[in-house]
Amino acid sequence: MELPRYKYHPDPISTGAIKESRKVCECCEQARGYVYTSTFYTEEEIEFICPWCIADGSAAQKFDGMFSDDYPLQEAGVPEEVISEVCKRTPGYNSWQQEVWQAHCGTACEFHGDAEKKDLVELTGEALERFLSVEMIKPEVWKNILEHYEKGGNPAVYKFKCPECSEVIYTMDFT
Repeated sequence: MELPRYKYHPDPISTGAIKESRKVCECCEQARGYVYTSTFYTEEEIEFICPWCIADGSAAQKFDGMFSDDYPLQEAGVPEEVISEVCKRTPGYNSWQQEVWQAHCGTACEFHGDAEKKDLVELTGEALERFLSVEMIKPEVWKNILEHYEKGGNPAVYKFKCPECSEVIYTMDFT
């Protein structure tokens, strides 16, 4: 069975948002071979949602929930239909504090998971200056972070890509 495609989270298996499992989805009540592993903001205690119930919006509708916080996208002026797709029909991602879905060129960015150390070593010039400014990190502190950075570690650096201009945007989170 082929997994649904998500415009704003193109490879949820590699990011860890979806994994193989024999668990039964609490929305469609089927064991479809995969379950969602990240946050689901709802009043109910929901443990297992299949990727198909995310993609078609039935899980968000049935449980009146969201997979990502819509506020950052609203603040960025992203159109409501894009916000709805990201928050109600796209797998979210795990973060230390709370995920902040990135926006660029007036739309939501694609989530590509934790940055590789190689990505961060290659981050230079204006892009690095912008990242350090947004994250409020001094260059000497960044050097220390980069020296000890491990993908999936603490701090975490998340990689997003603008679907309009292909600019890569990084954001950081830590305990």
